Amino acid sequence: MNSSHAVAMDDEMENGMGSYQERPRTFPSMRSKSYAPWIVRIFMGINPRGLFVLLLLAFGAVFYVGASTSPIIVFVLSICIISFFFSIYLAKWVLAKDEGPPEMSQISDAIRDGAEGFFRTQYGTISKMAILLALVILGIYLFRTTTPQQESSGLGRSTSAYITVAAFLLGALCSGIAGYVGMWVSVRANVRVSSAARRSAREALQIAVRAGGFSAIVVVGMAVIGVAVLYATFYVWLGVDSPGSMKVTDLPLLLVGYGFGASFVALFAQLGGGIYTKAADVGADLVGKVEQGIPEDDPRNPAVIADLVGDNVGDCAARGADLFESIAAEIISAMILGGTMAQRCKIEDPSGFILFPLVVHSFDLVVSSVGILSIRGIRESGLIVPIEDPMMILQKGYSVTIFFAVLAFGLSTRWLLYTEQAPSAWLNFALCGLVGIITAYLFVWITKYYTDYKHEPVRMLALSSATGHGTNIIAGVSLGLESTALPVLVISVAIIAAYWLGHTSGLVDETGNPTGGLFGTAVATMGMLSTAAYVLTMDMFGPIADNAGGIVEMSHQPESVREITDVLDAVGNTTKATTKGFAIGSAALASFLLFSAYMDEVASFAHVPFKQVDIAVPEVFVGGLLGSMLIFVFSAWACSAVGKTAQEVVNEVRRQFIERPGIMDYKEKPDYGRCVAIVATASLREMIKPGALAIISPIVIGLLFRILGHFTSQPLLGAKVVASMLMFATVAGILMALFLNTAGGAWDNAKKYIETGVLGGKGSDCHKAAVTGDTVGDPFKDTAGPSLHVLIKMLATITLVMAPIFL
Repeated sequence: MNSSHAVAMDDEMENGMGSYQERPRTFPSMRSKSYAPWIVRIFMGINPRGLFVLLLLAFGAVFYVGASTSPIIVFVLSICIISFFFSIYLAKWVLAKDEGPPEMSQISDAIRDGAEGFFRTQYGTISKMAILLALVILGIYLFRTTTPQQESSGLGRSTSAYITVAAFLLGALCSGIAGYVGMWVSVRANVRVSSAARRSAREALQIAVRAGGFSAIVVVGMAVIGVAVLYATFYVWLGVDSPGSMKVTDLPLLLVGYGFGASFVALFAQLGGGIYTKAADVGADLVGKVEQGIPEDDPRNPAVIADLVGDNVGDCAARGADLFESIAAEIISAMILGGTMAQRCKIEDPSGFILFPLVVHSFDLVVSSVGILSIRGIRESGLIVPIEDPMMILQKGYSVTIFFAVLAFGLSTRWLLYTEQAPSAWLNFALCGLVGIITAYLFVWITKYYTDYKHEPVRMLALSSATGHGTNIIAGVSLGLESTALPVLVISVAIIAAYWLGHTSGLVDETGNPTGGLFGTAVATMGMLSTAAYVLTMDMFGPIADNAGGIVEMSHQPESVREITDVLDAVGNTTKATTKGFAIGSAALASFLLFSAYMDEVASFAHVPFKQVDIAVPEVFVGGLLGSMLIFVFSAWACSAVGKTAQEVVNEVRRQFIERPGIMDYKEKPDYGRCVAIVATASLREMIKPGALAIISPIVIGLLFRILGHFTSQPLLGAKVVASMLMFATVAGILMALFLNTAGGAWDNAKKYIETGVLGGKGSDCHKAAVTGDTVGDPFKDTAGPSLHVLIKMLATITLVMAPIFL
């Protein structure tokens, strides 16, 4: 979006729509040209019969490559394709619902056009940076040393370089598509949820859940099928396991570039989208609610369209790319560890241990689909229907998903992890998976406890608003700090329990030492993410419900309809917070796995063991300090970006209220397009600095200490310092993300609790204090917090990809 869009939009409003008093519900188109990605436009331009033949040939080629690799790959591909057909069914079901009266669809069109315009601009910027980074990776890999495994398999530098770059670009492309899918469905489902809320709360809930389910199934399915196809292609192309070629246990290391590409795009998508949505939200709330005293999403607020657009680009598109990256990183790290363990234990057929993560996530698609379908609409009779608790309905669906996930996980471990060398090992690993599933459930419950206004912490936070803005801020910060304790205890117990179960599985190396500990932790991570599709469904539900509430408010629907969307919106805030807690927990486990893979990679290049990092060495301790500092500086820059952009929005909204006093009486129209253009331009500008810090820091630190190590005769100093940086950054990042996400979610729902009518209700001094808390928490929970857990995993993948330059 740019100023020309804003001018065109303003002209259309002033000249083509008549009197504002006559048509207060009409909203302009902000589209100047097609915003569909070029890949989508190419496919849409192909003759349907030709497209069908192309898809048939593509499926045939994929299955041929899969069949040449392993029957397990064929199973995974089959489940993914069936899931894609299921997602098409969900999309058709949602799109078949009505869009309501014309004023609703006009508002929805304005939101969709703004979101698609920003998406196109943002991902254009990200793609240019991805290509630049790909060239850097190519240069590094063309001049790096090779590992003994690569030398023995005949895999040269150039082949390794092109493979890594191709995997990086494919991961970046798939992550971008995942983000687009998340946004595509949300901007079309919002108006249908608004329309359904006029009839039934349960119908509105079901549409929002199924819309989120479509996005979730596509995102998880793409992550699984992307890794599976890449693995199978490399297997066939490189002639893996044939004489003189690469061993299958070394193949997963070639997939690391895919995870790095996914995390690179996810970080910038989360930063740009988070800055956009929260700058618009803060600007709209501070002037609209606090200064002018108008309701949330009131059409008189010039920033309201920008705010609603932000829900889609920040919460839907960014979260889709985020979870895609989480699953891809977890699958690849677990495949690496499974291959390493199988090699050490001399397991005759290691394919089961390597491909186990793909099967687990294939079953995730199945069990999450069952959970989504378990949320059904009901036939309602009578004029007065009590609003059900949507959180209870979603929790029931989650319980159904978990039940089937436990069964599927046990089946998967018996099928793939049974080995004659340790007949009972599969049972230990099944228990590791159960540890992960329980951890996920506890994370969801803990976050819900701290962010849902049905529980004491948020109610106490709301009560603190009665004594002013300052006490609200103090209470929110203390709640966020306290909320880090239980998740850390849970994740600590999970890591130790899973490691111990894997360690005692009976799998030993040639010298008789147990080797299953790390793989046990990997299996627990898989267990935690074994319901990822349903969790993402709950996450996508939030912004769709939020948008629906905005459309209802702007189109002047009856208060009873707004009550339904308010309930859905409050639950959506909780589900978004629980998903972030879930993502942080999985990021902690995945980073632990990638850290272990990094140490193995360094040992392979250095030809010496690398199993411990001694922080008593001054340089290594400094590396840890730098890693912790990185987390705080990154968070500061992310929050500062929101603050700077919000200031521009606040000034613009104030200017419009002063220069157009008739806005408050519906006599003049606000210039929505101007606010959209300001936020879009600023968010793209502000996302560069924190993103660049995350990418450049580990490379610079590793190279500087490598040079220092050369002059001080410490050959592995660069690698050790980077390892220390990664460890400390992971620990600090997890704690900071937990604090930011929970505090922000609690502030938001404390405001929602007051808006239900307690403590004076909307417009009271207590409510104004709560709005201040909410605006402080906005950049915490939707910009810095979500970006941090992406940052943690990206640091782990970038150090793994760049390991050779630290030696």
